[in-house]
Amino acid sequence: MSNAALYLHPDGYNTRTQALMGRHSAGESFLRGYLRHADIDHHYFWNAAGRPHQELLDLVQGIEPLVKPQTWIGRTHRRGLANPGVLNLPVPEIGNEAWHRWPLGPRTYSICGITHTTATARAMQAVGQVITSPTEAWDALICTSHAVRASVETELEAIRDYHAWQFGPRQRPEAQRATIPLGVNAGDFATDPAQRKAWREKLNIPEDGVVALYVGRFNPHSKMNPALMAIALERACQQTGKTIYWVASGWGDDALIKGGFHDQIRALCPSVEYREVDGRPADTRFSIWSVADFFISFSDNIQETFGLTPVEAMAAGLPCVVTDWDGYRDTVRDDLDGFRIATYSPRPGTGQDLSYAMANNWIEYGAYVAAAAQLTAIDLDAAAKAISALVENPELRRTMGERAKVQAFEVFDWSKIIPQYQALWGELQARRLSAPATIPPPRNLAENPWHLDPFRLFASYPTEYLSSTTMVAWTPSLTVQAAQAILDSPLARLGRVNFPNAEEVGRMLALLAAKPHMSAGDLAKAFPSDRQPFIERAVLWLAKFGVVCIHGHGGNLP
Repeated sequence: MSNAALYLHPDGYNTRTQALMGRHSAGESFLRGYLRHADIDHHYFWNAAGRPHQELLDLVQGIEPLVKPQTWIGRTHRRGLANPGVLNLPVPEIGNEAWHRWPLGPRTYSICGITHTTATARAMQAVGQVITSPTEAWDALICTSHAVRASVETELEAIRDYHAWQFGPRQRPEAQRATIPLGVNAGDFATDPAQRKAWREKLNIPEDGVVALYVGRFNPHSKMNPALMAIALERACQQTGKTIYWVASGWGDDALIKGGFHDQIRALCPSVEYREVDGRPADTRFSIWSVADFFISFSDNIQETFGLTPVEAMAAGLPCVVTDWDGYRDTVRDDLDGFRIATYSPRPGTGQDLSYAMANNWIEYGAYVAAAAQLTAIDLDAAAKAISALVENPELRRTMGERAKVQAFEVFDWSKIIPQYQALWGELQARRLSAPATIPPPRNLAENPWHLDPFRLFASYPTEYLSSTTMVAWTPSLTVQAAQAILDSPLARLGRVNFPNAEEVGRMLALLAAKPHMSAGDLAKAFPSDRQPFIERAVLWLAKFGVVCIHGHGGNLP
């Protein structure tokens, strides 16, 4: 099968770092899977950063022993990429690499990149360069989920239209886009009764206690807001009358943790026995799954694209309760491997102010994605119901967990994913070698049309959009004073860009409490016209924290 040179930089694969990111875990997992399962007889590594050879060799050997011959291509020796003929990047910057390839000739080698987070300005520019740079039909950008593929196509369409208007249509075929999920080395997540016992003793959890496990980075701005999980777990405790133990395995920066992050979570779920664990050590990353009975992860942030931890949980045989959001939709099969909970975001076209603010550097990236996330709500009642079902029914946990494990091994194990990479590389090689020699047109001027409304760019993520006719209902058991207290909590106040002010919030709560059923548009009409768009979309902020519930209809996604 086809081969490729792997772009090798420690930052793309090293998980032994205090600032552990999802891309590090994904990179390490890919490299281990590639070395185990690639149908090749020779490895090619490109030392693109010019690091000492022994440093890179130790990195690779520490992930998976090398048993096949290797060729190490030097940093400045791009011509060496002509054999094997494909360069595989762990990032989406295929446009930058196309410009670097330009002096050598576009047919020298093919370029294959991959999306991880696509919400940053840098990532959006990288995606846009698929069109504006000299990429070719024998290059490709791998999208890790159908949702992120849709957002990539949305951005490309906007940039394509702009450049066609200014300069005319692109004169040659675009780089390919392919949807290939991230994988796991499923066997690495096998659970162990001894580890289960050890973790439960360490965390003071009884053997018969039902444990929900979250694994991931602690960052409510640019990862996910834990309030969603806390509220749903608390409701499930109230519904079942049982104690739920919640183990959160991850890490956050010192300022966040010292600022009372975990105490803020506990305040929202007083009936839940909450335990935090530093999830960075390798022995914890692979053993913590044994402590759990089910996995929970309510992603609400546009920085997410695939979400690897649900697949790791599935490989560990855990049923999952996750949001119906981005790549989670491609991994957890609702009512089979677990439950996917409906999500709601503002309709496309109502968030240009956020993109404009970030483009002008009036707000930083963390504030941008936090603002979009604070306007993402979920069906909290459905979430509590799903959690309750798993808490009360051990047989349901067992059967869903078994199906999840089979799905992880049969669909998401790297032994099934690596052949998809090699098939794509083979297709790119064939396109490149069979293409007639052409003289590319001159390089276009650089433009910057990449700052789209986040609710348009990520319109494929939610289950449903909020519209002016969407009906919302006040939570009957809630007083206006209690609602105000929830909305004043630190987790509810972060990321508030162009939100209602204190007076407007008070008026919204009074109107909704007085008329329990109201459309979002009718509520907005009670405010000045220049404030109505912000009032309408803030209904989702109220729904996010359980002040109101949304009467969704489904079926209005494009």
